[in-house]
Amino acid sequence: MPDRRRRLPSPSLVIACIALFVALGGGAYAAATGSVTTREILNGTIRNEDFKDGTLRGNEFKRDSLGGGAIKEQTLDGTKLPEVASAARARVAEQATGLTLQVAVRADGTRGTARGVVSVAKLDIGRYQVIFDRDVSACVYAATLVQEAPARGDVTGQIAVASLADNANGVRIATADAAGADADRGFHLIVSC
Repeated sequence: MPDRRRRLPSPSLVIACIALFVALGGGAYAAATGSVTTREILNGTIRNEDFKDGTLRGNEFKRDSLGGGAIKEQTLDGTKLPEVASAARARVAEQATGLTLQVAVRADGTRGTARGVVSVAKLDIGRYQVIFDRDVSACVYAATLVQEAPARGDVTGQIAVASLADNANGVRIATADAAGADADRGFHLIVSC
């Protein structure tokens, strides 16, 4: 007949059960309170997907702890950044006084000092084209011939300025000698908007 004596659990089984209940109790406590502290988290065990989007702020990271690969390039859209106060003041002042673009062009078509100019091209004898970084089709143009170094004597001649029909950012310039024949001449161009 089988022995019907009651067997007691071994001491190792009792310790294992106690450890199991303690381990389960910690998780149950965290789930019940809704908070997990740093004591319950092992270093390096939390991943990106464990965080809700938009919950981490820049001040929660150590300085220089995020590498270049941690920031998506498309999030660096400069148009979404707030305008710097000094840039806002400059923009307001520019709008109030009007915008002046300018360029100095040598007779060979090379550009000297300039403001707001993208490119300068010499198209033919006495024919030039200047492209600005914005629409200048509704602006006022003023151009003058210049005497280039070394001085060539008389600065007489003719100059004409008009907008480009096929490019709102462009201006065409024609220079001529005193008799009206096409001639390469240096000039200054001012565009006031």
